[in-house]
Amino acid sequence: MWDMTDQTMQTVLSIGVPSLSVLVGILINNSRLSDLRTDLRGAITDLRTTVDKRFDDSIRLQEANLRLQDANLRRVEEVLDARLRHIEEKLKIA
Repeated sequence: MWDMTDQTMQTVLSIGVPSLSVLVGILINNSRLSDLRTDLRGAITDLRTTVDKRFDDSIRLQEANLRLQDANLRRVEEVLDARLRHIEEKLKIA
């Protein structure tokens, strides 16, 4: 059997305790990184959903504005056409 002296015990502890501490630290950091990765995936998914919704809302707003402009242009065209027809009738051009 081995006879452990104080010097041998001190050497074993001076090597073993820091090594064990480093190993525990690595394991804790690894679990934290996994949690962080999971949290980031959720956050990125939420962000992507929000951005997609904003783009969809923006597209709907642009389409509504285009329909409004188209309606306004038709109204202006009808007014100009009526005025032109009135002028042509007065001048007996058409």
